[in-house]
Amino acid sequence: MNDFLDGGVHGAVDLDGSGRSAGAASAAAAGGTDGARHARQRPGTTRTEAARDVDVLVVGAGQAGLSSAYHLRRTGLEPGRGFVVLDHAPRPGGAWQFRWPTLTYGVVHGMHSLPGMELADADPTRPSSEVIAEYFDAYERAFDLPVLRPVDVHAVREGDDGRLLVETPAGNWATRALVNATGTWERPFWPRYPGQQTFRGRQLHTARYRGPEEFAGLRVIVVGGGASGTQHLMEIAPYAAATTWVTRRPPVFREGPFDENRGREAVALVDERVRQGLPPLSVVSVTGLPSTDAIRRARAEGVLDRLPMFDRITPDGVEWSDGRRVDADVILWATGFRAAIDHLAPLRLREAGGGIRLDGTRVVADPRVHLVGYGPSASTIGANRAGRAAVRDIRRLLAGEPVAA
Repeated sequence: MNDFLDGGVHGAVDLDGSGRSAGAASAAAAGGTDGARHARQRPGTTRTEAARDVDVLVVGAGQAGLSSAYHLRRTGLEPGRGFVVLDHAPRPGGAWQFRWPTLTYGVVHGMHSLPGMELADADPTRPSSEVIAEYFDAYERAFDLPVLRPVDVHAVREGDDGRLLVETPAGNWATRALVNATGTWERPFWPRYPGQQTFRGRQLHTARYRGPEEFAGLRVIVVGGGASGTQHLMEIAPYAAATTWVTRRPPVFREGPFDENRGREAVALVDERVRQGLPPLSVVSVTGLPSTDAIRRARAEGVLDRLPMFDRITPDGVEWSDGRRVDADVILWATGFRAAIDHLAPLRLREAGGGIRLDGTRVVADPRVHLVGYGPSASTIGANRAGRAAVRDIRRLLAGEPVAA
């Protein structure tokens, strides 16, 4: 996990302009954020050293990466020279292994099984981090997927003979096609507000949330209108001296089931943005918040009474321009994540709108690169479908066949 996310000391948010600490920003620009992982790898190679050839390189071993690897294997590519998966995490489980222990499997949102192997009979009371990590581990073993870890991808750039050069501390790779499935967990988003460095309490991001007990007797402000923010508030409220919920926009609570039609509409909205080269929307901005029994109780009890976004942070809390203020011991930023794609920067894939324009999963600016688990494929079921589609497109590329315009 990222040390910069911990706000256990006064004012412990050393943010740069990107919303990350200076140290984390430089590490993320290199493709990783955990120095301990680098220490376990052999010293990095240089660009002049020989790179290992591979047909397809998959970066990331979460739902999207494993789905892609499964379909690569099924289409006949052999582990090793055919395809390899690089994962920077220390063990199987994708981002799920880092989730807080109180997020049990029974409350995760529509976790879909990976292709070819059902996740059945899981205990809903167990932490999702344990259940899904064990499932991913069993999946990698069952299909003999060539996952190398921990390996941090520092950069992807143009190589020789039409290949992409993938640079890592564990050696370089020369690949004919790249599936990027790095998700968002390694890029927690920290908004910037005046006075942020002056706060004398603790600031932390969802990525470092470990459960409600540590907030006992404290005054906690939760910032963010997504599912994580509401979950944090409902967990923390019985322990804290006081909780305050602050969001940029009024929350929209969704009544009724999130059926297939709603799902298609949400995917279409996100898909349209990435086709235009715009950054993907957040999940909650297109789906709304579910109105579960727990949500309804929390709203009735006032736990989810929302305040508009404050204007500044003070040493003792937050303040609005009308003079209203709320004192706090903790600010918990449930403000989401951004796509972890800094390592792709040398390829200059971003459009003027700030995003990467896709046709399906294929990057329009470079058909050798596919983004799986990005934009409309950011859900678990979307990642499964996107992995299959990406592999189908890549097989045509490898065969020298034209890809769709």
